[in-house]
Amino acid sequence: MKVLITGAAGFIGMHLAERLLERGDEVIGVDNFNDYYDIALKEARVARLAPHKNFRLARLDIADRSGMAELFAREQPQRVINLAAQAGVRYSLKNPLAYVDSNVVGFMNVLEGCRHAGCEHLVFASSSSVYGGNTKMPFSEHDNVDHPVSLYAATKKANELMAHTYSHLYRLPATGLRFFTVYGPWGRPDMAYFLFTKAILEGGAIDVFNHGKMQRDFTYIDDVVEGVLRVLDRPPAANADFDKAAPDPSSSWAPWRIYNIGNHQPVELMTFIEALENALGRTTEKNFLPIQDGDVAATYAETSDLRSLTGFTPTTQVPEGLRRFADWYRTYYKV
Repeated sequence: MKVLITGAAGFIGMHLAERLLERGDEVIGVDNFNDYYDIALKEARVARLAPHKNFRLARLDIADRSGMAELFAREQPQRVINLAAQAGVRYSLKNPLAYVDSNVVGFMNVLEGCRHAGCEHLVFASSSSVYGGNTKMPFSEHDNVDHPVSLYAATKKANELMAHTYSHLYRLPATGLRFFTVYGPWGRPDMAYFLFTKAILEGGAIDVFNHGKMQRDFTYIDDVVEGVLRVLDRPPAANADFDKAAPDPSSSWAPWRIYNIGNHQPVELMTFIEALENALGRTTEKNFLPIQDGDVAATYAETSDLRSLTGFTPTTQVPEGLRRFADWYRTYYKV
């Protein structure tokens, strides 16, 4: 297949592109290489993809309407994976307009491109953040998610609604994936485990929010990629049993679905930090702080729907995933 990946220089994007290329697909990567975090890391990721004869890269912002229209018209991708987004919950408190530009305007351009190119399947990144103020655990795709607590979460919820509209109007098969705290080698430097690692190796203290009582459904990158690929190969059909009088938020009369991708094993933050310290062979001082605005205290993915569709079950436990990350970090940063 010819697959277009937006955010191809990103953490998940690079790993997905590698897997698609390994299985023989043609990959068109799109990325704007913004400076939200270290551009050199993004360039290093893309350098791993560049030698593949079936990979080419467009240095393009998805918010560029004419540029995206030209790209879709030229490439006519069969399937699209939209991962490009302004990420980060806390940063959305500081620079909200960046989220509108990338996550709303940019996603609109992706939808228009898919529509006019006759795309067979759009898979797009949503987030566990959409569960917002929900306290019922585990988080289920069948539950209402109308109470976000950050602008980032609101833009991801908006993506789900926008994709549904295009599925309804233009019969565009679209699947939204709510990722749960993805971690691993080549990860994002703004993520907590990355910041912890840097501080631990430099002998500094780390900030532990919510006094260490946060829980996250940490999901290793290889497991996430496997789940995404299995979904990509299964475009959704309309739900023939959809009841408009009692609508199910996870499906539709249109070819549109929402799935969680998580480990289904929430881990307390202090347990995660201890596993990271073990992987690095060092301990560190901890500053215990209150929960931050926009954060949620816990995430926990219900994954039975994804398992029923694909047979996918994550297999990487946190200690092993962090060992692999620590090995990569020491090698990449030469520490």
